Amino acid sequence: MTATHAPHGEKTGLAATALAAMGVVFGDIGTSPLYTMKEVFGGHHPLPVTPENVLGILSLVFWALTITVSLKYVVFITRADNKGEGGIMALTALALRTANASPRILWLMSALGIFGAALFYGDAVITPAMSVLSAVEGLEVVTPLLKPYVLPVTISIVVLLFFFQRHGTAAVGALFGPLMMFWFATLGLLGLWNVIQYPSVLAAINPWYAVKFFIDNQGLAYLALGSVVLAITGGEALYADMGHFGRRSIKWAWFAFVFPLLYLNYLGQGALILNDPKAIESPFFLMAPSEILLIPLVILATVATVIASQAVISGAFSLTSQAMQLGYCPRIQVRFTSEREKGQIYVPNINWLLLLTVIIVVLGFRSSSNLASAYGIAVTLTMMIDTILAFVVVHALWKWSWRRAALFLVFFVVVDFAFFSANVIKILDGGWFPLTLGFSVFALLSTWKLGRKLLYEKLKQDSVPIHAFISGLAMGGPHRVDGTGVFLTADPESVPRALLHNLYHNKVLHQRVVLLNVLTEDVPHVPESERVRVDPLPAGFHRVFVRYGFKDDPDLPHAMALCAAHGMDFEMMETSFFLGRETVVSMPISRRSRMARWRQILFTWMFRNADTATAFFKLPPNRVVELGAQVELS
Repeated sequence: MTATHAPHGEKTGLAATALAAMGVVFGDIGTSPLYTMKEVFGGHHPLPVTPENVLGILSLVFWALTITVSLKYVVFITRADNKGEGGIMALTALALRTANASPRILWLMSALGIFGAALFYGDAVITPAMSVLSAVEGLEVVTPLLKPYVLPVTISIVVLLFFFQRHGTAAVGALFGPLMMFWFATLGLLGLWNVIQYPSVLAAINPWYAVKFFIDNQGLAYLALGSVVLAITGGEALYADMGHFGRRSIKWAWFAFVFPLLYLNYLGQGALILNDPKAIESPFFLMAPSEILLIPLVILATVATVIASQAVISGAFSLTSQAMQLGYCPRIQVRFTSEREKGQIYVPNINWLLLLTVIIVVLGFRSSSNLASAYGIAVTLTMMIDTILAFVVVHALWKWSWRRAALFLVFFVVVDFAFFSANVIKILDGGWFPLTLGFSVFALLSTWKLGRKLLYEKLKQDSVPIHAFISGLAMGGPHRVDGTGVFLTADPESVPRALLHNLYHNKVLHQRVVLLNVLTEDVPHVPESERVRVDPLPAGFHRVFVRYGFKDDPDLPHAMALCAAHGMDFEMMETSFFLGRETVVSMPISRRSRMARWRQILFTWMFRNADTATAFFKLPPNRVVELGAQVELS
């Protein structure tokens, strides 16, 4: 059935999800008109206001939106879904499925994915600071007397935004879509009003104006790319949020509504600047046809930036949860804020760290123009990583030929690299901040992954094969007591250390012993029908395998209830959970280790402060026994 003959209910569902997508997916890119043109013509490397320059910039904005957002993300990369989910974690998981790839190549792709995810945290800091600050700066346009209040008002809004996170977005989420739809309609109407005054700006769609702009300005035009990129920041969210709304809804919302109205606003700003070059001080707010509309426009812009910030903060929570599931991040507390939507989560530690960092950024940079120097470099680097990983996917999984895949890579990487290299000059002006933050998070994630690998190898060296252990019981073993003992283990082929310690100290075994292995797959969700597998062993031993996707919520009591369908019932009041509680100690400096000294110290600190398995897996605390041991990493 074609889309033109789709049932009314299907069309209604598409319209509803497309509307909802506007409140989450397009918030970041939808608030870019607040500062893009202002930065191009009035920022740190301002362009002279001439008709040729204005048309050249408008042409660059159009083709940047067309090539990077429309073609790369909406048309191509959104097709690379991992069971319907998008985002750099999902793309990395797909790329790592490459057959016959060397360990070095797999490590490189994994490192690229981790680094891209780390850069997202820089975006989660800069987006609220940049967007809210640029909206509140509209108060200066209302009257210069309000300028001293811009920073206090911005910080107050940011604090309220982060304090609200613990309540979740379920209560107001339904309003996000209609509010952003109204925002985009306002963008279009403001743009149309000004285009009517100077209709010749419509010619900017012609790519010749972009080419001529580079020919006439050369070096200055190259620097201008560093500001033009602000128009496409948030484009990567189209892919990251695909799992919530689906590729089709995002595509229709973008092409049918968001893109035309967004670009119409840029055209309107260009028309205003040509009519009045002094408007470069705040071209967005000066588009208002009457001063009476300025305050409502500032309020509406502030609401839109809060929604955009909400989306990126929620994205940081989701990314943290996925990183925990995939083993890149230690266990930290995650709260679910909705009983119906499991994707709505709140991570307290991340929330307060983000709030503190955003406040420091606002006070440190003090204006959206200064922040623009920090904005863009992390986004363009993330976009390049997306392109490289997508190249691997189209060649290895989609079976594109080398020539076709190389054309894909070269075309988009050239554009990505042009934007990234133009932003390199911003490093000393503030671009160092998101890069420093990104490298810091990368160090944390990669250190945890390596430390866990070395810890697993160390524990495996000292392990006893489970079948040999069970055979030994036949020749006479410890006293067996009533009930069930559940031992969590990362290696189902070996005896858990907690079981050995329990035998050593208590000299007893339960009548039924369950070795519970939890595995996180490289897919977003695992169906409940495939959640558990029960493997009976001799002498009252059983192995239970529990599988989760990287976006699933681990709940072991619920998973154990599913074992009833496999002939194994659990009575919680007769079940004890035994957990190994290792204490990691650093190796002496005199001995060589595969982990650098600073990484050992960092991993030991992270391991010590990680949340307990009891809370993470939702185990009943009164049924848990923890048995500790010291482990020295090799």
